[in-house]
Amino acid sequence: MPKKSSKLLLKLASLFSVVRGYNILMIVLAQYLASVFIIAPKYLSTKEILLDFNLFLLILASSLVIASGYIINNFYDSEKDLINRPLKTHIDNLVSPQTKLSIYFILNFVAVIIASYVSFNSVVFFSAYIFTIWLYSHRLKKYAFIGNFAAALLAVTPFFAVFIYYINFDLVIFVHALFLFTIISMRELVKDLENLRGDFAQDYQTIPVKYGPKLSKQLLTFSSILCLIPVYILLTYFEVGYMKYYFILSLVLLFGFSVSVWYAKKKIHYLILHNLLKFIIVFGVFCILLIDLDVFIKRIF
Repeated sequence: MPKKSSKLLLKLASLFSVVRGYNILMIVLAQYLASVFIIAPKYLSTKEILLDFNLFLLILASSLVIASGYIINNFYDSEKDLINRPLKTHIDNLVSPQTKLSIYFILNFVAVIIASYVSFNSVVFFSAYIFTIWLYSHRLKKYAFIGNFAAALLAVTPFFAVFIYYINFDLVIFVHALFLFTIISMRELVKDLENLRGDFAQDYQTIPVKYGPKLSKQLLTFSSILCLIPVYILLTYFEVGYMKYYFILSLVLLFGFSVSVWYAKKKIHYLILHNLLKFIIVFGVFCILLIDLDVFIKRIF
């Protein structure tokens, strides 16, 4: 019995690693924070938003689809990851490919069923999301530019479910989304530099493989400069409260990133730069609270 329990725990840990449970938890938190402090109408209380069953179902469906996306991505990248991430791949492989595929189909099926309780439009939305994730994992990610664009777009897609639910298409939200999209695109390109060896071995035509690290670094520098546009618009034309300090800090970090990327040569260097961009993204989630302290206080009390 102890051995069986140990094996089960190992497989559960392996599955948690495959679906990147920590990432999903962060996305759920981001969806709820965005709903409470940005997207939902101000006349709704925090309690009403958090207890909104339809919103819960949409976020749950998003989580299931994201988890299934990580599974299918892991399935197609297994050979590449043996080169790029041998230790993590060893842990992930404690669950057989057949089991992973079974869980992948179950998660997607359950997600669509859950979405059907909200609306038919939700079913269409999540069905399209599932198909696009599969297409990205199977084919799109192997191509330069298209793969990076698709990965960044898929990363922000769960928030569109919330936008559509509350029918809130304010310009300020899309400017925030543009900043987030640019940072995520940069992170995907850094990941390509980090995984250059495995991508080259498996003939993935990523930007670093096809055009070389130099052009990749030029694009990263250009993207850092591009971030100035949404930040300038947000600070000049919209009221972002104390979140302005987050954007100022982000620009400082991006300047350091732009300088450091030209000195990066080893995998560990790109890993550090990758984590820097991830910090900007995750820290930004919590800084949503700073946009309007009055709303924050009202939502809490």
